[in-house]
Amino acid sequence: MGVWSNIKSDIDAVMENDPAARSRFDAVFTYAGLHAIWAHRIAHFFFRHRWCTVARIISQASRFFTGIEIHPGARIGRKLFIDHGMGVVIGETCEIGDDVVIYQGVTLGGTGKEKGKRHPTIGNRVVIASGAKVLGSFKVGDNANIGANSVVLREVPPNSTVVGIPGRIVKRNGKRVADRLDHANLPDPVVDTFRQMQKEINELKAEVEQLRQEREAVRTGGGGFRETAAGDDVRIADPVGCAPYDK
Repeated sequence: MGVWSNIKSDIDAVMENDPAARSRFDAVFTYAGLHAIWAHRIAHFFFRHRWCTVARIISQASRFFTGIEIHPGARIGRKLFIDHGMGVVIGETCEIGDDVVIYQGVTLGGTGKEKGKRHPTIGNRVVIASGAKVLGSFKVGDNANIGANSVVLREVPPNSTVVGIPGRIVKRNGKRVADRLDHANLPDPVVDTFRQMQKEINELKAEVEQLRQEREAVRTGGGGFRETAAGDDVRIADPVGCAPYDK
């Protein structure tokens, strides 16, 4: 694929995906995502020829001017569209297919300090919404959609929609997945612990209230027996300090 063909396809991606783009002239001179992609293609050329420092200087300059950080080692396909783009981070071993759309705040990153392939591989025609984090060395299949602010840590099948933290599949091939795959409803041990604590607190409150009422009854001249939770009768002292009396 020639240089001019790549440039044309990059501009086409802007015109096809952003209804706010008024003209190609507008896209060329005002779209930071387009500038970041072009700077990356230059940096990637130097990176492949082992001019790594020069490549990093170019990528850092691009980051300064556009707010988009793309490591020179990342491999990007045709017609990538980065909309708005501020805060986008694309890691060194990341691979992005054709016709991908990425919105602001997206991170395509790794999960540790391991060497080798440690960033995701994004298929063709994938849409990654604002603030989404795709972390780790796995594949996001073709035609997948990643919801805003999702955190994806596992492989995503083709034609799927993923949302949530951690990311879960809610649609596959246009159909909502079965309830048994709804990971949002998995047990939460922290929540369960708090619920148990709240239950015990309510029981203690009820017992304290019962004791308060019995004390008031004794003060006003009551006395006698009260029944405990175990069903036993307990004698209550006479209010004037006399010995306990029976039923």
